[in-house]
Amino acid sequence: MKEKLRSVVILALTIVVLLLAPTRLPADTGMCGGCVMTTVPFTDVMGNIFFCSIAEAYFSGLTNGTTPTTYSPSAVVLRDQMSAFVTRTQDSTLRRASRQAALRQWATPPKLPVTSRTTVGPFPQLVASDGLDLWVASIASGGSVARVRASDGTVLGTWTGATNAFGVLIARGRIYITGETNPQGHLYLIDPGMAPGPVTTVSSLLGGNPNGISTDGTWIWTANRFGSVSKIDPDTGVATNITTGFNGPGDILFDGANLWVTDFNDNKLKKLDATGNVIQNAPVGNNPQLPVFDGSNIWVPNAGDNSVTVVRVRDGMVLATLTGNGLSGPAQAAFDGERILVTNVSANSVSLWKATDLTPIGSVSTGMASPFGACSDGLNFWITLGPSQLARL
Repeated sequence: MKEKLRSVVILALTIVVLLLAPTRLPADTGMCGGCVMTTVPFTDVMGNIFFCSIAEAYFSGLTNGTTPTTYSPSAVVLRDQMSAFVTRTQDSTLRRASRQAALRQWATPPKLPVTSRTTVGPFPQLVASDGLDLWVASIASGGSVARVRASDGTVLGTWTGATNAFGVLIARGRIYITGETNPQGHLYLIDPGMAPGPVTTVSSLLGGNPNGISTDGTWIWTANRFGSVSKIDPDTGVATNITTGFNGPGDILFDGANLWVTDFNDNKLKKLDATGNVIQNAPVGNNPQLPVFDGSNIWVPNAGDNSVTVVRVRDGMVLATLTGNGLSGPAQAAFDGERILVTNVSANSVSLWKATDLTPIGSVSTGMASPFGACSDGLNFWITLGPSQLARL
């Protein structure tokens, strides 16, 4: 009798344990990398020649399968489904390969921290990164250029004599700065290997009020607000000023094949050939300012109507006109490899978007500081603030 009772008790306890045990879904397991046993929740991919690729896609978040336990490897992929795979792949690649990921710096503060600010010359305009340091052009008090160490915001040196310093270009192992003077603009040069001192004048014969600056690898190009672009030989300083087709150029950039110029007097983004001739006009918003190229598209802030126009460089097509997201007097766009940032002069803030699908991320307050110039060093965004600050976001 005791043995029978004991058997009943053991059976009852076994049933209770089985009922309380977590349910284990069936799964497929395969060898990946030659020596690692890998398990996925799908039950229809065992022995598939693409098992390891399916596992990688699952673990990286590119796919969740067609149900919690099936992948349906032979099912037809529709065009809308394929677009989801492609965009997830792009997003995952950008995030996992970024410097933010390597250095575990994912946070974006709701406002610029006071500790992230560095005092530079008065009324800083544009800023550029050489990968390690920031170079900031300040337009007031005779014009100066500050070199700021990105790791801690320390000012490493200040160069003087860059009258009305405005735009900054890192090229050929040197720092080039536009001097926003009129009727003829200036181009200045800094050798970063030399001690701080006066800048070197490359040319004093640019078109009036040069702002934006870029290079196609051979020439230095500037966009001059008084109706021209300048093509400068960086070795000799010889400048050619081109006026045909331009009304009020504000900035210039190079996409690896062509130059593009924003023209605020006729609200166009203009594509140039190698000689500076306008070969295409893309309509943008009112009073376009300082754009950025993200590798596929050009983002143009439009100060006159609080918008950003996104133009595809492949064919010059306007993909979207973005509004909202805190835009107010947008001035300059910057790209960090994943996100687009736009400074808002009128709102004392910056606005952020995801570059791959143009999704708004939100805006960040800069305080009462009139943000203007912006760039990225691949880890942080850097923003010039009035009256004399450079801030890290």
